[in-house]
Amino acid sequence: MRTRNAFQHEEVFVQFIREQKERFYLLAYSYTKNEQDALDVVQDSIQKAMLSLDRLENVTYMKSWFYKIVVRTAIDFLRKHKRLQVTDDDTLQYLTPAQEDVYENVDLEHALDELPQMYREVVILHYFEDLKLADVANILDIKLSTAKSRLYKALKLLKIQLEDVKGETAHG
Repeated sequence: MRTRNAFQHEEVFVQFIREQKERFYLLAYSYTKNEQDALDVVQDSIQKAMLSLDRLENVTYMKSWFYKIVVRTAIDFLRKHKRLQVTDDDTLQYLTPAQEDVYENVDLEHALDELPQMYREVVILHYFEDLKLADVANILDIKLSTAKSRLYKALKLLKIQLEDVKGETAHG
C-alpha cells in the first residue's frame, strides 16, 4: 500500500518532469549526441525514478536526485552501446529549444565537445543546468574538492581552446 506521502511525491515529480523535460533531454543529449538515444535515456531515467520515488525522503532534493539518475543512465547507456556520436551544428541548433542559456556560441560548443567527459559534465551541470557545485559533486558521486578542481581545469582548457580558435580566426 502506498502512503499519502508517496502520492504527494509523485504529483510533485510529474510536475517537475513536465516543467524541466527539455533540460533533461539536453543533458542526456550532451552524453549521447543522438536525438533518439537521448529520448531513450530520459524515458529510462523517468521510469527508474518512478520506481524509486518512495525512497526520496525530501522533495527539495528532487532536482539533484533526478539529475543523478539521468547522468548515471546516460553513462550506463554509453557503456552498454560502447559508442559516441558526433552531431553537426545544424542538428544541434535544431534540437536545442530556445532559451537563454543554450549553446549559442558555436566555438564554445565545439570547445565543450573537445573536453574529456569528466570535465564537460561538470561545466554543463554547473553552468548550463545552474546547479551548485555541491549538487554537481553529489550527482557525479565525487568529492566537492574534485568537482571544484575539475571545473577549474575545464575552464582552463576551454580558455585555451577558445583562444586558439580566436587566434585562428584572426589569422585565417
